[in-house]
Amino acid sequence: MEFVVLYDVPDGADVSRLREVFPQHKAYYEAFRAAGGGLLALGTFENPSVNGSMGLFTNREDAERFAADDPFVTEGLATPRILAWDAVRFDEESFDEESEDE
Repeated sequence: MEFVVLYDVPDGADVSRLREVFPQHKAYYEAFRAAGGGLLALGTFENPSVNGSMGLFTNREDAERFAADDPFVTEGLATPRILAWDAVRFDEESFDEESEDE
């Protein structure tokens, strides 16, 4: 089980500040990962000021800890929602076998 943090931009947030706060956010996620936090991936969706962004974590505790102190959250630019994700993963080999069968 993995955990997804979905970030939405709250109504009334000053989205012009996203670029201003981004360097703090970047330093935060780099330090979190370097300290062994279970951050697997993160990124924005198309048009992030409307569609938001997400992070993928190995456990709920790290997802909650990350979201609580993320500068985008503490500055009021994002509202986090944490969901458990029961992913079905396919390895490269299984895709290669499927393509050979076609």
